[in-house]
Amino acid sequence: MAEEGFFEDERLELLDGVILEVTPQGTRHAATVQRLTDRLAAALGSRASLRVQLPFAASETSEPEPDVAVVQIGDYDRAHPGQALLVIEVAESSLEKDRGVKARIYAAAGVPEYWLVDVVSATIEVRTRPAGDEYSQIRTVRAGERVSLSAMRDVVIEVADIVR
Repeated sequence: MAEEGFFEDERLELLDGVILEVTPQGTRHAATVQRLTDRLAAALGSRASLRVQLPFAASETSEPEPDVAVVQIGDYDRAHPGQALLVIEVAESSLEKDRGVKARIYAAAGVPEYWLVDVVSATIEVRTRPAGDEYSQIRTVRAGERVSLSAMRDVVIEVADIVR
């Protein structure tokens, strides 16, 4: 329907078969996405593609638009990527949705690593080891700590550089 122009000028996501309106971004959310993008782009170089607020083909019924996704380099002209090395959601007002339905969608899609950046508590929840529709390992990192991408251990981000 989106390709036919039914939702022009609307920011929407398809989550578990339901079309949801995307909440407008506040300044802290936008600034956090920009910091993540800058740090990850520098650390990844040309080894992977960085997609910012673009569709991710998680399943037939879910096409979320994560704030940041690290995907294999590829040609995505015909289809959005359905696999990712890392998906990141930045949460200010969307924490419940990002911890719930989005975490389940990403785990069920087999995304090996999902970071949930909570701008309110200034933490990053790192979720790994997807099993069915949940992550079996969750750890929270804070300012003064680092987080690294499991698929590329040399991609290291200082938490304090992301959340403030």
